Amino acid sequence: MKKLFLLSCMVLAMAACKTSSATSTKVDSKSQVAIKGNWTVSSVTYPGSDYIKINSFGLADSKCFEGSAWKFVSNNNSGEMSLTKSNCAAFSSPIKWFINKEGQFILKILSAGEKAKKVRDGYVLTVNVQDENNFQLIDKINVGNKPTDVVYQFQKTN
Repeated sequence: MKKLFLLSCMVLAMAACKTSSATSTKVDSKSQVAIKGNWTVSSVTYPGSDYIKINSFGLADSKCFEGSAWKFVSNNNSGEMSLTKSNCAAFSSPIKWFINKEGQFILKILSAGEKAKKVRDGYVLTVNVQDENNFQLIDKINVGNKPTDVVYQFQKTN
């Protein structure tokens, strides 16, 4: 069984990072098929969000992900994501992803033309509250030595 070591960072006056590992690569096909299609992140919430800025996926402030568009293709675990919120840097990228049997959502953000097997870094989040029109991805971070959940609320767009 392969272990995938991943890094997620948060910025608060200085950088603090956490490491997570995906312990299973066995795919949960039912969960994957349920999120096939186009989605929008309707909100990003966490305790202290008025005072603490979090850099999500090493790309941008977590609030820049609100309104972002995501496409998930379940038969080949590919897709794309785009940040388009005003006052935030625009960003678009292909992604590779899967949901394992433990309910972990494994995400790799790729550069154009890059193969997923060449990308060593990625992100491990937890899938929560999943139905045909909504689901949440939860990132566990450490704020002041306290575990904190960053909740990405997804809403189906088609």
